[in-house]
Amino acid sequence: MASTESLLLNLALAVLFLPLAGFALLIFFGKKIPRQDLVETGILFTALAISIYIMVQKVFFVSAPTIDLTFKWLDLGAVAGQQGFSIDLGIAIDNIAAIMLVVVTLISSLVHTFSLAYMEGDVRYTRYYAYLGLFSFSMLGIVLSNNLLMIYVFWELVGISSYLLIGHWYEKKSASDASKKAFIVNRVGDVGFFIGIMIVFTSLHTFLLRDVFGGIAAQHLTGPLLTAAGILIFCGAVGKSAQFPLHVWLPDAMEGPTPVSALIHAATMVAAGVYLVARIFPMLTAEALTVIAYIGAITAFIAATIAVTQNDIKKVLAYSTISQLGYMIMALGVDAYSAGFFHLVTHAAFKAGLFLASGSVIYAMHHEQDMRNMGGLRKKMPITYWAFVIFSLSISGIPFTSGFLSKDSILAGALAYGLLTGNYLIPIIGYLVVFLTAAYMFRLIIMTFHGEPRDHHKYEHAKESPKVMTVPLIVLASLSIFVFYSFNPFNPEKGWFLQAVQQPASVVPAAQSYGFDQPVNDVQVTSPQQQPNAAELSVEAQKTETTRYEEAMEAVHYPGLALSLTLAVLGILAAFVVYDWKKIDAEKLKQRVKPVYTFLYNKWYFDELYDATAVAGTLLLSKSLAWFDGHVIDGVVNGAATLTRLWSTLSGKFDHYIVDGLVNFSAWFTGFLGKATRRVQTGKVQTYIVFALLGVIVIFYVFRQF
Repeated sequence: MASTESLLLNLALAVLFLPLAGFALLIFFGKKIPRQDLVETGILFTALAISIYIMVQKVFFVSAPTIDLTFKWLDLGAVAGQQGFSIDLGIAIDNIAAIMLVVVTLISSLVHTFSLAYMEGDVRYTRYYAYLGLFSFSMLGIVLSNNLLMIYVFWELVGISSYLLIGHWYEKKSASDASKKAFIVNRVGDVGFFIGIMIVFTSLHTFLLRDVFGGIAAQHLTGPLLTAAGILIFCGAVGKSAQFPLHVWLPDAMEGPTPVSALIHAATMVAAGVYLVARIFPMLTAEALTVIAYIGAITAFIAATIAVTQNDIKKVLAYSTISQLGYMIMALGVDAYSAGFFHLVTHAAFKAGLFLASGSVIYAMHHEQDMRNMGGLRKKMPITYWAFVIFSLSISGIPFTSGFLSKDSILAGALAYGLLTGNYLIPIIGYLVVFLTAAYMFRLIIMTFHGEPRDHHKYEHAKESPKVMTVPLIVLASLSIFVFYSFNPFNPEKGWFLQAVQQPASVVPAAQSYGFDQPVNDVQVTSPQQQPNAAELSVEAQKTETTRYEEAMEAVHYPGLALSLTLAVLGILAAFVVYDWKKIDAEKLKQRVKPVYTFLYNKWYFDELYDATAVAGTLLLSKSLAWFDGHVIDGVVNGAATLTRLWSTLSGKFDHYIVDGLVNFSAWFTGFLGKATRRVQTGKVQTYIVFALLGVIVIFYVFRQF
């Protein structure tokens, strides 16, 4: 291994374990360390600096596609004639892992900095920073793992970390309930994830992704089982990335501290699901990708319609997050791999910025979160306001922002996919969500920053947040500008990012793929025992399909761009017409469409539906099992005990009165005879002679009668 590659692997391990060291330090010695918050913050900035170095080296200077470090963790040799197996684990750094290292450490560092002021004086301040370190370690583990087993282990660590952070203020019932809801809902998806991993392992006897892809290319796992494995592993992403129908935990998770919302629910934890799909992308069949695409599109639409009606500033951003995650999942499903990962990175910056900016507003408004009690804050908080505008322009897909570049690529891919496969509903939903996103984001800005203040008391005391809160906003706002990703503001294809993030080759049999990807025969299989069989379609045929997809994307690029930009501008215009210029009365509009508004305001009644079905069914089942256990199982046990006691009582009485009675009677009778006869035993010879004479007389008398 080259010295540079070895150095990068060692540095990656340092990045991984630095946050864990900070967690251990604060948990065990936090109270004894002065300014323990700066310790953990310093650790994260150190990890960020190392991550930037790793990314620059890997993306621009290291030619190898992947730097890999693998070791044998468990080796069970053949025993009693049974075939043994071994488990290899390790880490790997490719371009997307290197970029994600920077994303995770950057957002985490800025959240640590923002929290210095936001969480000042908190009752569990040290523990809060310790849990941030544990979460960062867990997320970095997912990024670096080169095998499904380690991904699953770190996946569960992310789950427990988010549980601890969401429930940081656990004395509030809403916060403790939200943490439990997040944990339980994620477990539902993780069950599917685990089953999918087991299908892969039992079929291919390995967890290493490179060997999994090699085994699939060699057609050792094909057909419906391969599709099922892909969809089941995707179930983990459905939970973590809050996709329909497991999206219900994310809005409730806003009960955690706002910086936690930025860290977990904007850039890192929820992005884990998208990153997982990107990692297993080569093994996904066309059927699995179609399911993924529709799940993403449905999620994006449902969440966007709900966000339009919400009044809690963090709830709007929560549903916005779900919607944008749906975009990313949809992009991966329609074979726009690079665009989906691109949006993951750009979204990390502007959505983390939106959450931190909302935290700045909440901090200034003395923890007021209802936008109906805000207004007029533009003059009081100019830095927060302009940062909010930049973030909102980016998420709306307005030119010269990073969000425009990534969204445009996603929508072009979705439109090309619809034209080639006939799934027109997906691009239609994608473009409709563009309008909704722009509308609800600028509704939020207008209600929060424009117009007259609605709560004058809080408004009078509001002021711009301290620098430790505004500097992260400025940094993230800068990263939401196009120039960081491509020098061409309208076509990112020539930019460094999309040049670095290339779509991996599909390893599924040609009959199960879209045919848009590179042919199976071009895949480099690293497993020495497994070589790919010939694809069912010729190399030329698959390349023709790839060309068709690329040509379709080029053909729809500018028409799609014009359509998305038009819809975004119309969405912004609609928000100003209703909420700023008051040309349409919002309350009257609500009354006209009250059934629809009520339906959306109540979040499509998903929580009520789940309460009436899954929750109520679980409770009913639990109560039924408790009744069965108490009355049937315990009844049988208690009945057996009663019968045993009755039998024991009867047996005891029989033993006492009959058996013991006979024994005691024998003893009494023997004693009676003894008492009766012992008087004749005087020990005097004269007495014995007299008795002997009497006996002779009696015998003589008796025999005389005969």
